[in-house]
Amino acid sequence: MRKIICIALLFVASTSYAQITFEGVVRDSLNNPLELANVIAINQETKALESFGITTAEGRFKLELGKNDTYEVQISYVGMQTLKEVISTKEEDISKNYNLIGDNQLDEVEVIYKIPVKVSGDTLVYDADTFNTGTERKLEDVLENLPGVEINEDGQVEVEGKVVNKLMVNGKDFFDGDTKLATKNIPSKAVDKIQVLRNYSEVGQLRSVTNNQDNVALNIKLKEGKESFWFGTVEVGAGASPNNELYLLQPKLFYYNPKYSINFIGDLNNTGEAALTRRDIRNFGGGFRSPSQNSGTSLNLGDNSLNFLTTQANALEIENKLASGNFSYSPNKGLDLSGFLIFNSSRILSRETSFIQYTNPALGIPDEATEQSSRERSNQGLLKLSAKYQPDFNNQIDYDVLARISNDRQNQNAFSSVVGNTTQIEEVTPYSINQNLNYYYTLDENNIFALEAQHLFKNEDPFYNAVLVNDFAGPDAFDTTAEALGLDTSLNNYDLGQNRKIKSNQLDAKLDYYRILNTKSNLNLTFGTILSRQEFNSNIFQFLTDESQFNPIPTFNEGRATNDTEYNFSDVYLGVHYRVKTGKFTITPGFSVHAYGNKNSQLGEAVEDNFFRFLPDFETRIQFKKSESLTFRYDMRNQFTDVTRLAQGLVLNNFNNIQFGEPDLQNALSHNVSLFYSSFNLFNYTNVFARAAYTSNIDQIRSLTDFESVIRTNTFFNSNFADENVSLFGRIQKTFGKIRTTLNARFNYSKINQFIQGQRSLNEGFTQTYTPAVRTNYKIAPNVNLQYRYSVTNNNQGGRETKFVTQAPSAEFDAYIWKAVTFRTKYTYTNQDLGNDNSQSFSNWDATLSYRKNRDAKWEYELKATNILDIDSQVRNNANNLSVFTSETFIQPRFVTFRVVYTL
Repeated sequence: MRKIICIALLFVASTSYAQITFEGVVRDSLNNPLELANVIAINQETKALESFGITTAEGRFKLELGKNDTYEVQISYVGMQTLKEVISTKEEDISKNYNLIGDNQLDEVEVIYKIPVKVSGDTLVYDADTFNTGTERKLEDVLENLPGVEINEDGQVEVEGKVVNKLMVNGKDFFDGDTKLATKNIPSKAVDKIQVLRNYSEVGQLRSVTNNQDNVALNIKLKEGKESFWFGTVEVGAGASPNNELYLLQPKLFYYNPKYSINFIGDLNNTGEAALTRRDIRNFGGGFRSPSQNSGTSLNLGDNSLNFLTTQANALEIENKLASGNFSYSPNKGLDLSGFLIFNSSRILSRETSFIQYTNPALGIPDEATEQSSRERSNQGLLKLSAKYQPDFNNQIDYDVLARISNDRQNQNAFSSVVGNTTQIEEVTPYSINQNLNYYYTLDENNIFALEAQHLFKNEDPFYNAVLVNDFAGPDAFDTTAEALGLDTSLNNYDLGQNRKIKSNQLDAKLDYYRILNTKSNLNLTFGTILSRQEFNSNIFQFLTDESQFNPIPTFNEGRATNDTEYNFSDVYLGVHYRVKTGKFTITPGFSVHAYGNKNSQLGEAVEDNFFRFLPDFETRIQFKKSESLTFRYDMRNQFTDVTRLAQGLVLNNFNNIQFGEPDLQNALSHNVSLFYSSFNLFNYTNVFARAAYTSNIDQIRSLTDFESVIRTNTFFNSNFADENVSLFGRIQKTFGKIRTTLNARFNYSKINQFIQGQRSLNEGFTQTYTPAVRTNYKIAPNVNLQYRYSVTNNNQGGRETKFVTQAPSAEFDAYIWKAVTFRTKYTYTNQDLGNDNSQSFSNWDATLSYRKNRDAKWEYELKATNILDIDSQVRNNANNLSVFTSETFIQPRFVTFRVVYTL
């Protein structure tokens, strides 16, 4: 692998030599420097764009050009006549200044070469064709070519170090702004421009009075210039694998006109290529944001969905079905209607082996080897309808409703070297309805009102069943736990069952008043409330041999095996924030005053807690330049738990993970500090983003864990030992001509207090990850993308210290040959050092070969191979506050498929 990378690096270096620097200053007719002027150089022989740049605040520009060649230089600026000049390069660098003349002939528009990047206020516009190399197929391929844009490990789009929270196509929401659906499905041929909307606000009335620095949106401008048009692709494929015949059908159809749009994405395959995973669907928020997200209160309603054995990307067999549709309709200028419907179904076979070492060997918890296999079924449906009515600039009303339903089941067989064989069944059919109503009213130029209200109803009904062998020949690891649970120990099996029902009702609403004091400052008053009610019922039972049910009485926890709990929470708060701009600084100090009320009722008793809390917050932003800033934030947050930690009856999270709650639990308090630096420089093609965050949790709600063999029982309490977390992330990106280099660095330190077997210990973890990368972006030459990930994880768990070292070099190669053939391949080698003179390694290799007559051809033929080396499994090592483990996950074998793609 090292030889391959060295050869590739030599190739990159050999294709980037023989360049000179062309630099200078652009001014207007009065000799004032022009910032954000566009400077491009077009090769006179190839007529291709050779280099481009944008001037700094001092008017400076710098381009990298080839030696002994001729270029046409074009310099453009809004309101100025475009300057054109032909220059010839030799062996030396060139320095030259230019003056632009005002353009008074507004009725004449001169067509010049496409500008690669254009900056206008907070909007950054990329021309897609300038950066495309010919091997792109999806929107994500286009985005990865753009400077300052990244696709992170979760498939999210990051621009200038910030996650994009909304994506539009021709100004219309695409599946409510979900970026992954867009990047994976919109064909690259349809993309003309990518508009980056920085400091984005969905409500124009609030743009000048709120801090939107973290809000970034993308608007994809389509190439078609017609009034109405269809575009998209239909892909059909088939192939073979050692166990199954492979099939794939993926229609992706899009229709746009000025009044309405319709999008349909379908997926039917058993190749594991999911357009949306179960996790994506579960996290699909539909654009909902909690009104109280900045109030200082965090209320956790809990998540009682299934904990599947593996992720959808790591499984032996995967079948996917997806049908999704999105529409938008504007009957008039003041009314916008939109919505989407998503149905996703998956069938998965998983298998995993693990070796687990529990924390602090002195506690006597045995090491455990496990082997688990699982058959998983998941059916998920989402429906959202939205309406936005804005009759004039002073009034805007938004209404959204999102309904969600799923039917999930997991059948799992497991073997433990300590417990023996178990069979487990889990089922859940939850549903929820989320409604959102917003009204924004501008009374006059100095007074703005905003009402935001959100209601959530959620119903969850998880069922759990576990069957364990009861060996009468000797004591089993589960025997002591079975006796403590009050089970009938005379049977050959322990057949456990549990029903749970959790209903959640929450209203989150606030009224904001903004008073604009002058052009530099404004005052914001907020009156808000959170009202929540949760009902929790559960019971544990044992199936007997005659299929009747036996209700056990535990010998601990006062014999409580059932729950019937009601938890009511209220928060009424008043917030005050003052925002002022002075020079380069934007300062926003503020605070909120909360009146909290908690009451949980169970077993005929009630526990109440009412108190007041003052929560300060502060933000300051330093705008060094238009493209360089530093933001500091501090806030204090009150964190409240969900009903399951308050319920006193037993709850089976798993047969080896039992919990009972504590009704007297109080809130936890946290201090949060963050610092974010961003520099996006198109003068020297250097982009730097860095983020640092520190969190200190006071009065943290934590668990008291007792082990009986490897079976643990948890209860909860408020601890005055503070947990701390420090995280650092940095990215520097530098472009040299057609070569882009990137270095990502990430550090994380955590300190967690844990209580096991009645003893307190301190769990410290430190992870550092470095990822250097270099990629090329040539139009007429093959391109490579080289990356190397080096990660070190150190854990000190009180009585055990571990160190994991991961090294993962990877190489991507793509070539556009004869303007008809595209070849793409990616190889990754992963080696994990366990810190005990043992290491594990595996390799992944995929490749695609496709043919289309030319870029405008309707038909394309593709041969795709995944897992070419036919490896059986992937390994990973990790640690949590209770254990360290090494696991091996078995994956799909080598797949080879032939595909036909038709482009509309």
